[in-house]
Amino acid sequence: QVQLVESGGGLVQPGGSLRLSCAASGFTLNYYTVGWFRQAPGKEREGVSCIGSSGSSTYYADSVKGRFTISKDNAKNTVYLQMNSLKPEETAVYYCATLRGTYCSGSKNVWASPGYWGQGTQVTVSS
Repeated sequence: QVQLVESGGGLVQPGGSLRLSCAASGFTLNYYTVGWFRQAPGKEREGVSCIGSSGSSTYYADSVKGRFTISKDNAKNTVYLQMNSLKPEETAVYYCATLRGTYCSGSKNVWASPGYWGQGTQVTVSS
């Protein structure tokens, strides 16, 4: 069964950190670019970060540059998103998904048609 499962969400104070995990089963992430999205209530879904199949290419939305770090462990078939200095406005459900191609970038072509999706993990940033 093909599956992506996110974990690591929770409640954190402003300025705090969380590490999200996206574990794949039923297929290998070695051949996929993986992206993280987030969607806050009443807002459109937005792409946050992605990492290419080999791990050598990464992309970050301007809003998270310098605070979030994406990484990949192909041996564990898992992608991680380390989130530091979190802000209340980053409260959202965070999803991982496979993206088009093997190279990650901010190009709309990469983000346009996600393939496999996870169920999402809630991140709440609040004091």
